[in-house]
This record gives sequence, structure tokens and C-alpha cells, in this order.
Amino acid sequence: MKKIIIAFSIVFSLAIPSVAFADQVACEAKAVSKEGKPLYGAAKDASIKKCMGDAKPNDCEAKAVSKDGKPLYGAAKAASIKKCEGGN
Repeated sequence: MKKIIIAFSIVFSLAIPSVAFADQVACEAKAVSKEGKPLYGAAKDASIKKCMGDAKPNDCEAKAVSKDGKPLYGAAKAASIKKCEGGN
């Protein structure tokens, strides 16, 4: 049984970076200007960073909890998510 668990943990640890790499490759392909030309330098980095941020699940919603560890609801939840995302 231990061998099976170890085998699964190795397989999953190798699979996770390949998924992240695939997302980055897809975002690099989307890093083009309005004219359709590829972006370079800081513009490309910013485009990839924005794309990768959009691809990730919303962690701010998971962090919207009270001091007691209970999930927030309504306006408190909305304010917490807005603050987490950096919105004004």
C-alpha cells in the first residue's frame, strides 16, 4: 500500500509543473499587440502575468473569512474580496 501511495505522489508531483508550464505557454501565445505582432520585454511580461492571474482560481473568495474562521456573506464578503483583489 505504501508503494502505491508513493507512486501516486511522484506522478502527481511531476504532473503539476507541466500544467503550470502549459498555462504559461498558452499565455505567451496570447501576448500580441493590437496589430497582431508579438510583444517583447516588459509589455510581454505584463501580458503574461495578467493572463496567468486570470487563469488561476479566485483565492480571494476562499480567504473571505471572519476572525473566527467562518465564511463571510453579503457586503462583508464583497468588501473582503475587493480588498484582496486590490480594487478601489
